[in-house]
Amino acid sequence: MKFSANLGFLWKEQPLVEQIRLSAKAGFDAIECHFPYETPWQDTRAAMDETGLEMIGINTVPGPAESGGFGLLAIVDKEQEAREAIDQAIEYAANIQAKNIHAMAGSASGKAARAVYVSRLKYAADKASAQDITILIEPLNPKNAPGYFLNSMDLAASIIEEVGVDNLKIMFDCYHIALLHGDVIEQYKKHKLMIGHIQFAGVPDRMEPDHGDVDYQSVLRELSALGYRGVFGAEYIPRGTVEEGLGWLEEARK
Repeated sequence: MKFSANLGFLWKEQPLVEQIRLSAKAGFDAIECHFPYETPWQDTRAAMDETGLEMIGINTVPGPAESGGFGLLAIVDKEQEAREAIDQAIEYAANIQAKNIHAMAGSASGKAARAVYVSRLKYAADKASAQDITILIEPLNPKNAPGYFLNSMDLAASIIEEVGVDNLKIMFDCYHIALLHGDVIEQYKKHKLMIGHIQFAGVPDRMEPDHGDVDYQSVLRELSALGYRGVFGAEYIPRGTVEEGLGWLEEARK
């Protein structure tokens, strides 16, 4: 198994370039982040080259607080802003050779929100395909993302079927899936052909994956046995320093 450090949460007090170096030092195989845009892509790329770490993916910008702060793609009156967010993410990802972009939907509901979401995902996937980039959509739980448009695996699957392109997949965050649906393994089995990337964190506190309701040492191995060959993204909030909480990574390497 290979593991990616999600720099949206790990070493978040550090600049992105230093986060990348710390990820390599800690023994991660790759990195991923939320919003890298304040760091020039040249600096990010240089740190990646220095450490040998690839960037698994980045997010589109969260958008303004009045739109929920969780993205723009399903917000009806944000057409220009949504396309700008998509264009920005694709340009940055292409320059650093990131494989995936999480296209954040935002807080919305209803038929109109679904219609604009589908339209903008088609735009994103079409433009990303020229750079060999996959667009990811991620169901989020209402505790962490109140009112988020994409709030179930079945909804994500139906959106992917409606958009109908090969480079649109599900970001399968075990933490969110456990809170939304309970059984992580059953949800993976049901939707495995649509899953593009897997993330994880302790349930229900979103801290290190060494405790809680999901036994990750077992679950991650089972996901691998079921055919997942991608990198597992460690997207959790450290209890203390990142280094103090890396026992789970040492155990997974055994």
